[in-house]
Amino acid sequence: MSGKLYIVPTPVGNMADMTPRAADVLREAALILAEDTRTSAPLLKRFGIDTPMLSYHKFNEHSETGKFLDRIEAGETIALISDAGTPGISDPGFMLSREARRRGVTVETLPGPTAFVPALVSSGLPCDRFIFEGFLPAKKGRATRLAELAAQPLTFIIYESPLRVAKTLTQLAEACGDDRPASVAREISKLHETHHRGTLGELRDLFSMNQTRGEIVIIVSGQEKVPAKEHKNKYRHKERDEA
Repeated sequence: MSGKLYIVPTPVGNMADMTPRAADVLREAALILAEDTRTSAPLLKRFGIDTPMLSYHKFNEHSETGKFLDRIEAGETIALISDAGTPGISDPGFMLSREARRRGVTVETLPGPTAFVPALVSSGLPCDRFIFEGFLPAKKGRATRLAELAAQPLTFIIYESPLRVAKTLTQLAEACGDDRPASVAREISKLHETHHRGTLGELRDLFSMNQTRGEIVIIVSGQEKVPAKEHKNKYRHKERDEA
């Protein structure tokens, strides 16, 4: 009889965000796949979970996915966790979930912590519809993607490391304009959680002058639509100028 794959979110900072259901699933699973077993060990110890762990990350997912799915099909229940947050959201997990579905393996994802949701809602920017970008391309295609995001009418979300946040804010200000409203959230749910709101120009200047630590979530307002009447007026002014 086939087992089941559980995808289990874990706290992004505050350990109290661990749900009782998540802890129960991890205790009852035959095996936990962790992005980094060293990072996850203190969490499991905190909640008295002694289930065996194996590493599952972007460097071995291509070679190991089939082996773990074989074990599930043989009857084992396996739980997948990442270092923090929900697996598959800028973390390993997508490939395992996709291949499980292809093989008819039952996949159950628990609701739980994800850094971008509190950062988005706290930003004060429109959050009824949005684009989750995650990490931008490191080099190739980065400028093109920034230009595409800048033209979108929807709020968009970027994950960034503290080492690159000043550079990314500079690039965002160049692509979107200094006056575009934005927010930078740091260390979501942790002791030193901070939210800085302002324009991209203001945030660029702030983070260029101050070093920061912790994981960063950047929220940027979408491009405002210019009313049709204003478009017509601009066109008429241009015609007069050219005449």
